[in-house]
Amino acid sequence: MDNRIIAKKEHRFLLISKFIYEIKKYSEVIKINFKSCIIWRFDVLANILLTVTKIMFAYILWKAVFGENDVIGGFTFYSMLTYYVTGAFLSGADMSRKISDEICTRVISGTFSKYIIIPVNIQIYFMAQNFGRMFFYLLLNIVSLFTWTLVLKTGFSFTNNMYYFGTAGIMALLGLIFMTEFQFFIGILSFKFLEISLFRIIVDNIMVFVTGAVIPLSLLPEAVTAVMRFFPFYYIVYLPSMLVIGRNGNEALTGLIIIFAWVLVFFIINNLLYKRLRVLFEGVGI
Repeated sequence: MDNRIIAKKEHRFLLISKFIYEIKKYSEVIKINFKSCIIWRFDVLANILLTVTKIMFAYILWKAVFGENDVIGGFTFYSMLTYYVTGAFLSGADMSRKISDEICTRVISGTFSKYIIIPVNIQIYFMAQNFGRMFFYLLLNIVSLFTWTLVLKTGFSFTNNMYYFGTAGIMALLGLIFMTEFQFFIGILSFKFLEISLFRIIVDNIMVFVTGAVIPLSLLPEAVTAVMRFFPFYYIVYLPSMLVIGRNGNEALTGLIIIFAWVLVFFIINNLLYKRLRVLFEGVGI
């Protein structure tokens, strides 16, 4: 009996040690990619200016649209501005497109071998890469947002409901994870199809609309939004942005469950598909 107890404790200790090792391994990937973003100083400045420009553009655009109207589609001017800025904030934090770009480029050039030989789960590795870049640009966007608020003294209409804020934050994080998985899925299609550039362009343009980054999905017919609630894109930009302005609270818990389910399903699909498609790769070199 004592030997069994000792064996169980040793097994538990090994599992914990392995888990800690895995966390440290991928956290190093996050750190490296975070630091690499600092090197490109022009990109940092350009991103700050772009974020401020987006906010300014939203202010001018929606000011003209509202005109003398106090409310349009259930939105006041400041709630619409807050929605748009939050959507731009989340869209700007999504660096996942670089994943499909890199996978596609390396598969075509024959240098994807470097990812095959390293002892990592390739999907989690790319996810860690993306999070390193994402954290960096999130900080830049926060600085830009505070700069706009303090210097230009433009008000926003954020909710004071912490439940809505917390749910929106978790949902946005799950949405960014899903986008990482989605772009990984598009990237590994390069193993099967030689050229997927056109497909990526079409997907990128559709994504801007279906995530609600351009206009709130609530302005669309109810039949359309009812269908979109079953898909993950509804919960990437639109619903988190609505929650931070204090709306659609009844969808918060359901939204978390749906986006989490999509994240889990795509993670499994990607692992299975990668194992199936990587055998088609014949490139050599690192």
